[in-house]
Amino acid sequence: MKNFSNLYIFSFASVLVIIVATLLSFVAEQLKPLQERNVEIEKKLDILRSVDMTAGIEEAENRSTFIEELFANNISESFVVNSKGELIDGRDAFAIAKELKAEMQMPLEERGLPIFVASDPEAGNRYIVPVLGKGLWGPIWGYIAINDDYNTLSGTVFAHAAETPGLGSEINTDKFMDPFKGKKLFDESGNFVSVTVVKGGAEPNDPHGVDAISGGTITCKALEKMLWDCLNPYVNYFKKQMN
Repeated sequence: MKNFSNLYIFSFASVLVIIVATLLSFVAEQLKPLQERNVEIEKKLDILRSVDMTAGIEEAENRSTFIEELFANNISESFVVNSKGELIDGRDAFAIAKELKAEMQMPLEERGLPIFVASDPEAGNRYIVPVLGKGLWGPIWGYIAINDDYNTLSGTVFAHAAETPGLGSEINTDKFMDPFKGKKLFDESGNFVSVTVVKGGAEPNDPHGVDAISGGTITCKALEKMLWDCLNPYVNYFKKQMN
C-alpha cells in the first residue's frame, strides 16, 4: 500500500473540494431561472386564491402555464402607491411583492405598496395586497383581497414557513381563513381598526373579529400584527378611493 504524504492528501482534497464546489455552483446557476419561475407561479396562484379564481387548475395538463393564463385573464391591472395614497410610476407591483421583506425594511415614506386588481363581471373589482410578518418560528405571509368599497374583505390567503403543526400551522386552512370574508377594516366612524384575531372566539356579530386557533395564540397574534402593519400604510389610498 502506498503511503501518501500529508501535502499530497491535502492537495488532493483541496482540488476535489474545488471541483465539487464548481459543479454545484454551475448546477445552482442553471436551476436558478426555474426556481425563480416556480416562486413566481406560486405567488400568482396565491393572488388568484385570495379571490377564489382557481377553477380548473387541478385538471390542467400544464399547471404552470394554466396558472399564468388564469392570472393574465383575471388580474386586469397592478400598480404601486405610496403611504400618501399617491400612484408611483415606474415600479412593478409583482417585483415588489416578490421582494416584500426588503421593501418593508425601507422607511415608510420611501416604500412602494403594491396592489393587484381582480376583475369579475359579477363581483366587481377586488383589490389584492400582499402581507408579510413574523410568526412564532418563522415568517408568515399572504394576500388580502378587498372589495371595491375599500373596506370589506372578500378573501384571504395565509401561509407559513415553520409554525407548529396542528396549532399555528392551521392559519393556512379554510377553517381559519374563510371567516375573514366580510370583515371590515374601518369602523363606523371611518377609523382604521384592521381585523383582530380573538382568543376564545369573536362575538358572532363582530365586524372586525375572527376566532383564534386554539393552542395557536402566539401565531394568531403575530398574524393580527401582520395585518395591522401591512394594511395600515394603505389607509390613505383606501380613503381617497372612498371619497
